[in-house]
Amino acid sequence: QVKLVESGGGLVQAGGSLRLSCAISGRMFDSYAMGWFRQTPGQERQFIAAITWSGGSTYYADSVKGRFTISSDKVKNTVYLQMNSLKPEDTAVYYCARRFGGSYYYTTSYDYWGQGTQVTVSS
Repeated sequence: QVKLVESGGGLVQAGGSLRLSCAISGRMFDSYAMGWFRQTPGQERQFIAAITWSGGSTYYADSVKGRFTISSDKVKNTVYLQMNSLKPEDTAVYYCARRFGGSYYYTTSYDYWGQGTQVTVSS
């Protein structure tokens, strides 16, 4: 069984920064990857970033490229999302998830999800 717990969300002004953490309990294998998604009310969950557990290859949505950075700490079994230059349109609930296979960009490729953490960016 795998459990994912996000933390680090909150309220920040536009232009500010936040770092989200995703603590992973349970075994992780190099064949897996971890991803971050976000969701606003009435919208589908949207891919933000992913990182392979093996070698740290990263993937980003165009909307966050250059502003957000995903990283991992295999010793701590934690994945991070550093978010800089935040914009009001980044306001959402952010979820981390474990990818078991398939495209990095689709929710169907992920089997375990955290409960989400709210990020609110004020203008």
